[in-house]
Amino acid sequence: MGQGISENKRIGWLVAVIAALLVMILFLCMSVKEITVTGNERYSSEQIEQMLFPDRLSRNSAVCYVRNRFLEHETIPFVEDYDVVFQGPSKVEVIVYEKSVVGYVSYMSSYMYFDKDGIIVESTSQKLPGIPWITGLDFGHIVLYQKLPVESGEIFQEILNLTQILSIYELDVDKIQYNHFGEATLYMGGIEVVLGDNQSLNGKVAELSDMLPQLEGRSGTLYLDTYDENNSSAMYAFKPREQE
Repeated sequence: MGQGISENKRIGWLVAVIAALLVMILFLCMSVKEITVTGNERYSSEQIEQMLFPDRLSRNSAVCYVRNRFLEHETIPFVEDYDVVFQGPSKVEVIVYEKSVVGYVSYMSSYMYFDKDGIIVESTSQKLPGIPWITGLDFGHIVLYQKLPVESGEIFQEILNLTQILSIYELDVDKIQYNHFGEATLYMGGIEVVLGDNQSLNGKVAELSDMLPQLEGRSGTLYLDTYDENNSSAMYAFKPREQE
């Protein structure tokens, strides 16, 4: 009887090994055919797919699993990291974790992008759409992945607050210029918007959002530095740019 149980165990182990081998062979022969990308804003899903799955080998299910689980991930500008999650032998979800970027400065023919804390997260020769150029900051030598060396670190919180408010109103600006007093001026196409200090920024940007349709196609300077939140009927000066 004992011999029969032992024989059954051997048969059971053999069946399990064969099944595991069959699964492994099947996995090796299968390829990723359906790819879903989430968490991406800077890149389209098609761009992420092309970066991570450029050829037939990279789409092999086994290769894909090993590369994601055990090897160093691909370096993608403005992406902190990513995960490849299998939802089936031939279906994966790529979860992208993008770097937080609020602006960039120009330095030695490169664009240095920084996050909300002023840390330089990327250096590139290409401009990233939707990220404003920040000018007027005095800084020294810039090192990638270190904080932008400015005199007052408070400026980064002000930049973050302003860019968040602009995002709420879905306003894209080309450039934000700061003077020595920390006062901001926006540049949007042909429109220059003087915001002044960081007081009542939400009200100033709301006013700007309301006025932009009237300024479409025009060029000049809008002065919102005199904004008064207690005067809802206040008029703000717009000085047209003289034609050259």
